[in-house]
Amino acid sequence: MQDRKPRQPRQIARELALLSLSQLPVNPKNLTEDQLPELVLGTVRTLRGEIKDCLENASEELRNSNDKLLTSETRAADLNTSRTMLKEAIEYTRAAINRLAYTIDFLELGQELNKRYKEINEYAIKLVRKISSEREFLDEKISVALVDWQVNRLAQIDRDILRIAVADMEFFDIAPRIAINEAVELAKRYSGDEGHRFINGVLRKITEQQVKGF
Repeated sequence: MQDRKPRQPRQIARELALLSLSQLPVNPKNLTEDQLPELVLGTVRTLRGEIKDCLENASEELRNSNDKLLTSETRAADLNTSRTMLKEAIEYTRAAINRLAYTIDFLELGQELNKRYKEINEYAIKLVRKISSEREFLDEKISVALVDWQVNRLAQIDRDILRIAVADMEFFDIAPRIAINEAVELAKRYSGDEGHRFINGVLRKITEQQVKGF
C-alpha cells in the first residue's frame, strides 16, 4: 500500500468547518462568538464517536461474514445455496474493509487534531464565522454560476462545500486552484457519487466569471 501524505492543518480545518456548518442554527446570525468554539468542539466529539461506531460496525460485518461462511460449509442444502451464502459473506467482508478504510481516515484526522488542535481549530472557527456572517454574499457568488438552479435547492453538503471554497478565495486569499482541489476532495468524501464533478464545475465557473470581472 502506498503511503499517503498526512493532511495539512487547513485541510483538516475545512473538513471540521464543513461538519460544523451542518450544526448551525436556522438563523446563523444568532450565533454568538462564545458559541463558535463550542460548536467546533462538538464536531470533534462527533468525529470521535464516528470512529467508535465505524469500528463496531466493521466488527459486526466480519462476524456476519464468518457466520455465512460456516453456514455455507455445514448447512447448505445444495451447491447454489452454498454459492449464494458465500457471495453474501464476501459482500459483508467488502463492507467491513471499506468501513475500516473509512475509519483509518478518521483516525488520521483525530491524530492530526490532537497534534495541531489550536491551529486547526482557529481556522475552522474563522471559516464558520465568515460563512455565517457572509452567507448572502457567498450564496450570490454561487448562484451566478448555477444554470437554471437555486442555491437553496442544492443538497446542504454541496452548498456548504461551495461556501467554504468561495470563502477561502474571497476572504482568506487562497488560490482558486487550491480552493477548488480542496472542495473536490471534500465532495469525494461527503457528497454523492457525482458531487465532486458538480462542485468542480460550479467553482470553475465562479473563477472564470471573476476573471471576466462579473
